[in-house]
Amino acid sequence: MSVARQFLVASLVILLVGMLVIGVWVSYQIENRVLNQTAAITALYVDSFVSPRIQELADNETLSAEVMQGLDLLIAGTPLGEEIVSFKIWSNDGRILYSADRDLIGAEFGVDEELEGAIGGEVVSSISELNKPEHAHERERWDRLIETYAPVRREGTQEVMAISEFYQLPEDLESQILSAQRQSWLVVGMATAIMYALLAGIVGRASRTIQRQQADLEDHVEELQHTLQQNEILRRQIQRAGARTTALNERFLRRLSSDLHDGMGQDLTLALMRIEAFRDGGPGDSELLTEGVPSSTDVDIIQSALNSAVEELRATTDGLRLPELEEFEIVEVARRAIRAFESKSGLQVELEAEPIEQGWPMPLKITLYRVIQESLANSYRHSNGANRKVKLWENGGRLLVQISDDGEGFDLDLAAKSGGLGLAGMRERVELLGGTFEIEANLGQGTTVSCSLPLTEMQW
Repeated sequence: MSVARQFLVASLVILLVGMLVIGVWVSYQIENRVLNQTAAITALYVDSFVSPRIQELADNETLSAEVMQGLDLLIAGTPLGEEIVSFKIWSNDGRILYSADRDLIGAEFGVDEELEGAIGGEVVSSISELNKPEHAHERERWDRLIETYAPVRREGTQEVMAISEFYQLPEDLESQILSAQRQSWLVVGMATAIMYALLAGIVGRASRTIQRQQADLEDHVEELQHTLQQNEILRRQIQRAGARTTALNERFLRRLSSDLHDGMGQDLTLALMRIEAFRDGGPGDSELLTEGVPSSTDVDIIQSALNSAVEELRATTDGLRLPELEEFEIVEVARRAIRAFESKSGLQVELEAEPIEQGWPMPLKITLYRVIQESLANSYRHSNGANRKVKLWENGGRLLVQISDDGEGFDLDLAAKSGGLGLAGMRERVELLGGTFEIEANLGQGTTVSCSLPLTEMQW
């Protein structure tokens, strides 16, 4: 069972036990209160009849025959006799002074707890099973009676001079007690049911809230686990990309060094050699000097070499330097990359771009520019494509880019084995931002470069 159900079962048991305990206690209290109240009222009624007739006990230890006859008539011929079925008078030392059974008069039975309470001035009442020796006369006619002990005081004082004991039939009183007990049980039962219903409602509502929160928590944990898995995949990709980037950077530096050495370096070396020949007099190079002044041929060679070196340097720096992109949005960044290619190649490139929200970070702009730049450059160098197209659109919080041509295409396996830097560099740039990079190329069927970049910086 769920915790809520366990709590409801436990609370039901506790409430039932509490109801039983409270019900029994209330029933007992009702019985005692009704019994004592009835006895007290009857005792006052009895005392009003009996006390004036037995005041002679203030001076004598026994009652006269005339008083006893009067008591007999009092019980037999008055309304008091309708309420009381038996009557006795006790002395303070436990001796019977009057009884309808004359054989009991003078008998001593000692002072028990009830008699002692009456001697102390209290009205003591209980339902008796008639099992004491002094109950022999009553046992012959009844099984149980209401037995009441009431003090009889000396007239004008609070001194208890005798005890009156009277017996009543319990049926009417028991009926009243039973009715009151039933009502009390009904009230206690209804109160318990209402408390349990309220408690069940509160616990049920809390349980549903907990279950809903638990389901939400499980969903969050699932999402967190998925996110952690994605983060772990991205972390591994970044590690691999970092390692590959280091190797690519080294290869790029070697290629740049080779290009500078073979291109601009050779041109500058040639120019320096001509200048040194002119400075040193150039023995054996009479064709290079005319009266100590460099010939037009020397100047042309030096100028041509230096111009070539400058052009090579500009081309190299132009390829390394990006235009200012920070103030431009995504579509404008793509448009500038296309314009740069068109100005150098003299070819036209079609741009198809859907509206894209503004405010994307600089790393994404740089990557977009480099991917378009490198893809178009590769298309120009290798595919001889007649039609080139760049397409941009946004889907599901990601920027999708597609650069295609309808040229000769190439073999992807051979390109991968050649160790070129262009394709590997583009892939590394895209994957470092948490994106994906794909190339579709077949001989004679053109080439398509596709990449997907996250538009939210939190994914980087």
